[in-house]
Amino acid sequence: MEKAYLILADGTVFTGSPIGATGSTIGETVFTTGMTGYLETLTDPSYYGQIVTQTFPLIGNYGTIPEDYESPRSCVRGYIVRELCDLPSNFRCQTTLDSFLKEQGIIGISGIDTRSLTKKLRESGVMNGMIVSGKSAKDFSLHAQPPVDSSILQKIRDYKIEHAVESVQLNSDGESPLSGGSLPLGSNSLRSFPPTPSAGDAPRNAPHILLWDFGAKANIKRELEKRGAQVTVLPYNTSAEKILSLNPDGIMLSNGPGDPAENTSIIEEIRKICEHNKTSHAIPIFGICLGHQMLALARGCKTCKLKYGHRGGNHPVKDTATNRVYITSQNHGYAVENSSLPQYAKMSFFNVNDGTVEGITYTDIPAFSVQFHPEACGGPHDTNFLFDKFLEMIRCR
Repeated sequence: MEKAYLILADGTVFTGSPIGATGSTIGETVFTTGMTGYLETLTDPSYYGQIVTQTFPLIGNYGTIPEDYESPRSCVRGYIVRELCDLPSNFRCQTTLDSFLKEQGIIGISGIDTRSLTKKLRESGVMNGMIVSGKSAKDFSLHAQPPVDSSILQKIRDYKIEHAVESVQLNSDGESPLSGGSLPLGSNSLRSFPPTPSAGDAPRNAPHILLWDFGAKANIKRELEKRGAQVTVLPYNTSAEKILSLNPDGIMLSNGPGDPAENTSIIEEIRKICEHNKTSHAIPIFGICLGHQMLALARGCKTCKLKYGHRGGNHPVKDTATNRVYITSQNHGYAVENSSLPQYAKMSFFNVNDGTVEGITYTDIPAFSVQFHPEACGGPHDTNFLFDKFLEMIRCR
């Protein structure tokens, strides 16, 4: 039976079976606690550069459903499951998850103790890792285990996620401007969002919202269109001048991957729009995840990297105005520092588990943002109402 190995930066080795493509891959090893929504996880651009561990033991039981993808291409560096289901059962299923991984070129491993791995990441913090399978696994088993050769460990430790937002953008030929990777699923562009089911044409007086795309999940656009909005998607490197020239009714700052502080040019453009918003021609802004973080940085806040991040569909947040707790979907490794909020930035939600900032409302401009995902397609849908709040803010202005 063929073997595959997961090697962590501290030298720990997990032995399992290969799934998906074969070869070797290095990434930041993280875990997500979602019991459903593995398709949304695999196709969420926010996971760029990461080897994703599913804590739920059985993955793949409803196969793959392209209509549920958040983008046509997967940006994960690797995939880890306890057990991969090879006989899915769902009337919408088109193929197995293993076939999807192979088609997308994602190297994975199954059959390892994901509970033990998750406990290690929780105690030690997120760390880099390498998955090897196929010929690479045979070479590794011959001379590098145990202990793991120092040159391999150094290679793993040297990996760093950089230029993340740029890397998840594809041009009209379906190629990344940085990595040169092509799109395996036959779509022209990662950022070409599928039409919203039953949305129809927007009414003539529909609010016009610009979706500023830093690696946006398709469901953000769907949620806006379901509420009757006309949505225009703009690339990450759009200037503030261009955005203001389009005279939108609202601006949505999307989710995306990587360290928010790395995106200095984007943050500067957001800052310019915020300065414009201090005038009588203010444009309401709603930020989600990376958009939330970069809006905060543009307004003078600071961000920090969390020990192991928040990823999954069961994260409780409390509304500071009502004291009501909502269960949310989250996927982030960075957070806005609580102590860095200026007077005009009011914390609207906080994480019940660790107290970190989960939402900010700005009192000097019409803008608010959240760290979690109110658009979560796999659920929960507790905070869906935030899209209604955004549309109401637009109507009131």
